[in-house]
Formats: sequence, C-alpha cells, structure tokens
Amino acid sequence: MGLFQKKLGLDLGTVNVLIYENEQIVLQEPSLVALTVEDERIVEIGQPAREMLGRVDEEDIQLVRPLRDGVIADYEVTEAMLRHFFSQVAGRIRIFRPIVMVSVPYGVTSVEKRAVHEATMAAGAREAYLIWEPLAAAIGAGLPVGTPAGDMVVSIGGGITEAAVVTMNNIVRAESGRVGGLRMDDAIVSYIRRKYNLSIGQPTAESIKIQVGAAVDLAEEMSMEIQGRDNVSGLPRTVSVSTGEVVEALAEPLAMIAGVVKSVLGNTPPELASDIIDRGIVLTGGGALLRGLDQYLTRETGVPVYRADNALIAVAVGAGRALEDPAILRRLAHIT
Repeated sequence: MGLFQKKLGLDLGTVNVLIYENEQIVLQEPSLVALTVEDERIVEIGQPAREMLGRVDEEDIQLVRPLRDGVIADYEVTEAMLRHFFSQVAGRIRIFRPIVMVSVPYGVTSVEKRAVHEATMAAGAREAYLIWEPLAAAIGAGLPVGTPAGDMVVSIGGGITEAAVVTMNNIVRAESGRVGGLRMDDAIVSYIRRKYNLSIGQPTAESIKIQVGAAVDLAEEMSMEIQGRDNVSGLPRTVSVSTGEVVEALAEPLAMIAGVVKSVLGNTPPELASDIIDRGIVLTGGGALLRGLDQYLTRETGVPVYRADNALIAVAVGAGRALEDPAILRRLAHIT
C-alpha cells in the first residue's frame, strides 16, 4: 500500500496554496474563494476566483481569503478549498488518501494549530502533520538544519513575515510580524491615492510591485503605465509609476520586516549569532522576490542576506521533504 501512498507538502498561505509531491510542485493556486452573498454558495476557487477580483458586483458575489496572517479565518471555506485542491492533485475517487505535512506560522496558538489539522483531515487527508513555516522554509532552501551550527531564515509570505534561527532540526529563536506581500500592495494603493489622487485595485498594485518594484533604488530606473479611477472626476486616467516611487511607497512595510529580523538577531545566543554572521541570512517566500530586498536587509542588519534559489516554493518543498526525514518527524510529533 505504501507504494501508492501520496505524500504531500502543503504551504497553506494567505495569498497562495502550494502543494509539493515527488520533488515537484504539483499545484500552485491563489487562496481565494468566490461565494454568492445571498446563500454563501461557492462559485469559484483558486485562479478563476482571482480573475474576478475587482470585476464582480460585491452585492452579488464576495471574494474571500479564508486564511488571514497565515492562519484560518474561515474554517468551512478553508476546508472546501483544500478538498478542491486535494481532488485536483489526487483525483476525486481516492482509494489511498494522502499523508500531508502542512506549514503553520511559528506564532500560532494551539487552537489555530488544531483548526489547520482538522481542516486538512476533513478535506481528505489520511494523516496530517504540522511543521513550523520557518523550519519548512529552511529545509526547502537546502540549509543543513540537522547540524549544531545555526542558520537563519526569513520567510516573507502574503500575510506574515517570520524570521527564525534553526539548529538541530529545531527553532531556537523566532519572531513573526503581520506584514507581507498584501501589506506591500496596500502601501502602493495608498501611495498612488495620495500622490496622484487615483484609485487602483490590489491586482494593479501587485502588478506594479512585480514589474517595477524594488526595496532600494536601482541603477536602472524602470517605469510602467497604470490605469485607475480619478478620485475627483470619477473618470478613468493613466499615470506612469517609476521604481523610485515604489521604493518610497514600500518604506513602511519594509521597515517592519527589517524590525522582525533585527528582533531575532538581538535575541540569538552569541555562538549561534557568530554562525549567522559567517553563513548569512536566507530569504524565502514570495515577498523575497522583491528586487533589492537582500541588499536592503543587508544594509539594515549588517549581516549578509541572500535570496534562496527557490524562494517562492521553499516552504512547500521543505514540508514535503520533512515527511521523508524520520529525525524531523520525531521532532514534529509534539506540534500536532
């Protein structure tokens, strides 16, 4: 039976859900569900729901992020979303239900952990294990987490940033901050409203961040044209946004991320701190893809910062690989 047993690593994020199996990502979908307002019936899940953002009548259909700051905000919707994603990966008629390793933020309560475990089981898992997100990120980034030397990882997701020092398959120091990709998008929306008196939606803000965004001024300034609604005339208007403006817009959320990293560094035992200075800090998560973020954090902390090669998928990869490692599974027994 073990031959047919599916083992899945699940990165249950505020913005995206990723599922890893057999050394590859088999699903990457937005954590979004479209519901009818009248009877809360599910209309779409994942990418089809994301395509509705800002394009549907809010009195008719509401778009829900069932996870907030990395934890379940709506249990029933999360369960339905996970069941849908599991059926895409494992097929609808499942003789062999999957064993799943799910990432949870380090700062969650026992109630929040139990909710994740129960939702995963109810969605169709045969067994469910929980792994701390920064530990999964460190494993997925290829750090030697089983050794006595200290490694530091910073995972910047859609709703939460977590920094942690990892040694001997365990987290020694960790800190969470409720800041991530969505907070960056909100900062861009606010900046465009203040500077240009123009209203834009979250998808446009995300597009600005991805296409011309940066954490520090770049040698080569980029710009892009965006459309929005003029707050005075109410009519559509086009403006050009440059990299320098995005750097300015993101100053506050980036300072919060730097604060989380500094807080962990300030509480790390001296021997481990010297390991981190030698080995550097590794960045993972979708937020790590922001141009120049490694340079920004190096400047803020005085410690070399590097982006993991597989930053976006590191947590899902680490969760999946943890299922194959008996030493890590023994460590995780107390989490669930």
